[in-house]
This record gives sequence, structure tokens and C-alpha cells, in this order.
Amino acid sequence: MRLRLDISYDGTHFRGWARQPGLRTVQGVLEDALTRILGSAPRLVVAGRTDAGVHASGQVAHLDLDAEQQSRLPRRRREDDESDAVAALAGRVRGVLGLYPDVTVHRTSRAPAGFDARFSAVWRRYAYRVADARSGYDPLERHRTTLVKGSLDVDAMNAAAARLIGLHDFAAYCKAREEATTIRTLLEYDWRRGEDGILMANVRADAFCHSMVRALVGACVAVGEGRLGIDDVVAIRDAGRRTADSKVLAARGLVLTEVGYPADDLLAARAEQTRNRRDSSDIGA
Repeated sequence: MRLRLDISYDGTHFRGWARQPGLRTVQGVLEDALTRILGSAPRLVVAGRTDAGVHASGQVAHLDLDAEQQSRLPRRRREDDESDAVAALAGRVRGVLGLYPDVTVHRTSRAPAGFDARFSAVWRRYAYRVADARSGYDPLERHRTTLVKGSLDVDAMNAAAARLIGLHDFAAYCKAREEATTIRTLLEYDWRRGEDGILMANVRADAFCHSMVRALVGACVAVGEGRLGIDDVVAIRDAGRRTADSKVLAARGLVLTEVGYPADDLLAARAEQTRNRRDSSDIGA
């Protein structure tokens, strides 16, 4: 039985999603809680591995239960009501995590056939919060907002962001990983200033390589500060290497807000397509 979990967390005190020996991670905390309920250790597969300090309000994961683990699912009404038992698991996890945890499971549900939290996803959406001189500093938001000096030009930032949209090799905006492709389709990238003055980036792509969102945000902040021109962000991308004028911003401002999936009958096909690695021949095809 495959289950889908909808998850959110404050990443401040986590060393990222992925389980690591001796370190507190989101995966580690959740798998430990599930082990207490199910009697043996499950393995969570996540839509997007977040780095240390990155938050999530719309993270998705799946896990597969064997027959013994299924028998230990909590029952709230009838003993033979499988869907009710699956839904009740989220509440049991929350109970194990205790009051005011920095991670929670909102929902557990039976996954449709072919569903894979990682490979079936068609896009991920992130938000990034930036405070500047115009918005001021709010200490209550310090764990999820990055502070920059001066006042940022949001119109210039939007113009730069628009130039980056499309299918490209984003190696200049990624942290290199051996044998990992850096070709991505950036579907949306825009900025707005809220009523509180905070600048919010909306970034959506089919997938993101390591540190890509924070690097894209850093480039547009540099444009807003006047350190880079609008055309420079494209020149950096096409050159395939980073510049000292464009920095990767802090993890604290980044939130994974949503993961998109196709219709149920397309889930398996999407997973198979995603597993086929892209190369440079895909650009301009």
C-alpha cells in the first residue's frame, strides 16, 4: 500500500530534509515518528529535498507499507474501514510529534496507482521573502525573511526575472553535483511587494537543481540593488558560470509552497518521463 503525506515544516533547526547520521533532519524526525506507530522503519520519498534552513508549507512525500505495517494503522471507526485508518495516521503522527512541533503531517491518504511523490511531480513552486529599507525589519519574521540593505527596485527585478523564464541550462545558478543535469524549465518567476512592504518572489519550475532558487533570487536582488543590469542575469546564465556580483541568498527566506501533479491516469507516465535524464539537445527542441 502506497500512502501520500502532505507535510509542512519550519526548517530553522533542521539540517535539511534528507536523513543524515547524527543530525536532526525532517526525514529523520518523521520516519522515527512513523516507526513508533507502525512498528518498523518506513522510507519516505519526497517531492523535493530541501536544504538546511529551508521551510515548507506544501511538501509531499510517499511511503510504502507492508502487510504488517498496514495491520498497525490506527482505527477510528470500523475495523474494516481502510480509508479511515489511512486518514487517521496523520493524527497519530501529530500526537507522537507533540505540542508545537516544527514539522507536521497535515494529511495521509491512499496514493493513486502510479503515484511517485518525486518522479510524478510536474512542477514545484517556491516563495522567497526579502525585507529591505522600505519594509523595515520585523523580528517576529526573522526565521523566514532575508534582510538586505537599501531599497530594492522591484520593477527592475521583475524585468530580470522575466528574461530567465523558459527551458535553459541553469548551471550558472546551481551548485554543481556530479552527473546531475542542470537543464530545467523555469515556468514562472516574478516579484511583488506586499502591503507590509516585504518583497515576495514566486518561482515555479518543473524541477530545481541544488540551490537554484536561492541563486536566481540572489541575481534579481543584485539587479534591484543596481549591482547587476537586467541583461546581466541572462549573460550569466548563458556563460554557465557564477559571478561574485550574484550571490546565493540565505536559506531562511525560502519556502516550498506547492507541488503539482498530473491527472491520476498520467502519474505513471510522468514518473517514467522524469526518470529520463535531460541533456543539452533538449534545449531549443
